Amino acid sequence: MACIIDDDDMYVNLITKVLDMKNLVKNLLIFKNGKEALDYFVGALKKLEERKIPQVILLDLNMPVMNGWQFLNNLSEYDFPELKNSTLYIVSSSINPVDIERSKTINLVTDFLIKPVTMDQLSEIFMDQSA
Repeated sequence: MACIIDDDDMYVNLITKVLDMKNLVKNLLIFKNGKEALDYFVGALKKLEERKIPQVILLDLNMPVMNGWQFLNNLSEYDFPELKNSTLYIVSSSINPVDIERSKTINLVTDFLIKPVTMDQLSEIFMDQSA
């Protein structure tokens, strides 16, 4: 299972098509902002409807309602042992070195990818997860 947290419909549609075409993931959750995603994760922690924690999380930084940094800050306030089995990638159009360096200070973040993400990058992310 994977999730995309991003408000850019065109990007989400493109990534979804690539994931389907390459058959890289069976279940994909899509959230338009950090608040929607955080609500899902908190529900999973509380065992609401037996929600599963995605193994791969692709997180944008610039979103309305709750941005990626706010999502990470809020998520870190909870104890999610299941997140140890997940990989979280910030996927952003930001090339600001401050953002890239900041991402390295957050334990939940596996890597910082700059949009557009290539098919090879996606294949590598999902192949690593299934290994």
